[in-house]
Amino acid sequence: MVTKKLHLYNDQEALLLLGEQDSRMRQLEREFGVELYVRHDPSAEDLYLSIRGAAPRVAKTQKRLKELLDRIRAGQSPAVPAEAPLSAGDFASSPPLPQGAVYMSAFGKAITPRTPKQTEYVDLIRAKHMVFGIGPAGTGKTFLAVACALASLKSREVNRIVLTRPVVEAGEKLGFLPGDLYEKVHPYLKPLYDAFYGMLGPDKFRMWRDDEIVEIVPLAYMRGRTLESAFIILDEAQNTTPEQMKMFLTRMGMGSRVVVTGDMTQIDLPNKSQSGIILARQILKDIADIGFIEFGSEDIVRHELVRKIINAYDKWDKKSA
Repeated sequence: MVTKKLHLYNDQEALLLLGEQDSRMRQLEREFGVELYVRHDPSAEDLYLSIRGAAPRVAKTQKRLKELLDRIRAGQSPAVPAEAPLSAGDFASSPPLPQGAVYMSAFGKAITPRTPKQTEYVDLIRAKHMVFGIGPAGTGKTFLAVACALASLKSREVNRIVLTRPVVEAGEKLGFLPGDLYEKVHPYLKPLYDAFYGMLGPDKFRMWRDDEIVEIVPLAYMRGRTLESAFIILDEAQNTTPEQMKMFLTRMGMGSRVVVTGDMTQIDLPNKSQSGIILARQILKDIADIGFIEFGSEDIVRHELVRKIINAYDKWDKKSA
């Protein structure tokens, strides 16, 4: 996080720049994903507008505000056309979508639901603000959620994508792993990176990650945040505790959408019955704008052996119960 300041001469200049009741300031905060606030110099009439956020976003916001301020000081209207953080060329090369497709990857591959349940899942994500996708590995839960997120970004329904998952350790603490935070958590978040590599290509993904258009973070670092105008995906939600699940779901801000994915057969918590997704399904099932969908082995779209392996384990579990 960085903070930059703009010098304003007086209250009238601040009003023209930021709008009635700070309306333009709030619009800029949503558009660029930064925090803006005004401070008075106690010894003079001067004010300072502070811009706080990720360095690339702060730089873009500062540039826009300087353009608006130059217009105001030249006696012109500050109401210039809005420019979103994504440039118009970011999606310009995308060919038209085939019927039924969700998104066209950077490599020209149409991302399309391949089973009736997957189609229902995509329709549910489009229709509701929060969706839980539950089912075994290989059913496209995370992959299709990422495709829907990119489609929402392309249509400017949201201005960023946030992906998170719980970091469940298997006998090795993050503190003993080498490197900084990114290097420590990267192995846990790699499956999310893989989906973006396949749809955006590694170069654009790295650029968008650096600009925080796409943000991938461990669940523990979501506490205290409010995410507005974002498409938020919680992956591997079967490994959340009830407290973590509640914390995550209450991060949702205005203009955001949430998709939660999980596999009830792969709970790695010490007490499997205390999975946050189990409790969430019971507590939230009657809320109209929250959708739940459950996938079965027939929805697995990986290698045919994956379906056979999962079915074999299901039979073994039932026999052992």
